[in-house]
Amino acid sequence: MSTAAERRRAPALDVAVVGGGMVGAAAALALAKAGFATALLEARAPQPWSAGDEVDLRVVGLAPSSVALLDELGVWTSIRESRSGPYARMHVWDSESGAAIDFDAADEGRDLLGHIVENNLVQWTLWQALEAAGVRRLCPAEVQGIEARGDRVTLDLADGESLSARLVVAADGAASPLRDMVGIATRGRDYAQRAVVAHVVSERPHEQTAWQRFLPTGPLALLPLADGRSSVVWSLPEDEAQRVLALDDAAFMQELGVASDFRLGRIVSSTKRAAFPLRLQLAENYQAERFVLLGDAAHAVHPLAGQGVNLGLRDVTELRDVLVAARDAGRDFAASHVLRRYARRRRSADTLDARGFDALARVYAWQAPPLVAARGLGVRLLDRLAPLKRRIARHAAGL
Repeated sequence: MSTAAERRRAPALDVAVVGGGMVGAAAALALAKAGFATALLEARAPQPWSAGDEVDLRVVGLAPSSVALLDELGVWTSIRESRSGPYARMHVWDSESGAAIDFDAADEGRDLLGHIVENNLVQWTLWQALEAAGVRRLCPAEVQGIEARGDRVTLDLADGESLSARLVVAADGAASPLRDMVGIATRGRDYAQRAVVAHVVSERPHEQTAWQRFLPTGPLALLPLADGRSSVVWSLPEDEAQRVLALDDAAFMQELGVASDFRLGRIVSSTKRAAFPLRLQLAENYQAERFVLLGDAAHAVHPLAGQGVNLGLRDVTELRDVLVAARDAGRDFAASHVLRRYARRRRSADTLDARGFDALARVYAWQAPPLVAARGLGVRLLDRLAPLKRRIARHAAGL
């Protein structure tokens, strides 16, 4: 960690990344390894991860594109060997029409569709790799002001210190204070839902398969964990989520079994439960003067496709590649026209994905019998159209 005196003596920065979650830490590590003098500012250090701890309730489904980036950064082997739940298949079915669709990695000539990994394992592994890569970690650090001055941006910190960099990267979450400070607006909608999460043991094994059932109240996912359990992500209306959270374990396990159509048999044990709110939010722009957004600060999406972190890590790859290309061509890597290239590409891709997830959520909310029948017909046709299904699978994988 950097003291105030060390900050005053430190060399000039190329990039200051604000926010040390999975996406922010990956961005800082990627940029440092690409040769940029980088600092990471974070209000709170991540909780140390230990194999002896209970599995974190917040998990992420890492797509092949994310695994490839983490491997480039030199952290994937550690994450995989620590605790990772690989999955090779996905089965999605509709509770109303009965229509189902299956994705299998073997159809793509791949071994796996992805890995289910704890959020804090990914964050902690990245955090530990920062120092060796030369990233200056400023923690605790809270930005209270930001001002672009000529060829640099100055950040005023809560401790009275300041630092400057040629570029500021905001990865400070969906409620991003920096995004508000530079005046970038957002649009979207509140789903009036919460995702209830828990880890459960079921009668039957998960078979390295991600199971997702669309219910009238919202999607339910059972994701395969490394220890044989399944991670539950159950999207429910606010009132229903509160009711489910308040159930005793026996009642919760029974309701979950019914909701999952007992696809994995009875639920025989469960951890504690938690819930988090769901909303769609897209930044109107991804850039300002010598400033860019990435991760949840730029886009928050419905978890039904498990793509939120994957989109953020694709932001990281795109930003690194754009900055490196500009620098290697002898240009100012933080110039507006360079940042516009990143912003245009990623905002277009992220918006397309976010709107697609939102449309899917709306379609599966249809209750009128003719619409349910049409939805079922569409799903059955898609399952038979191998080229289109393959294209969807490759897009989700980031290939």
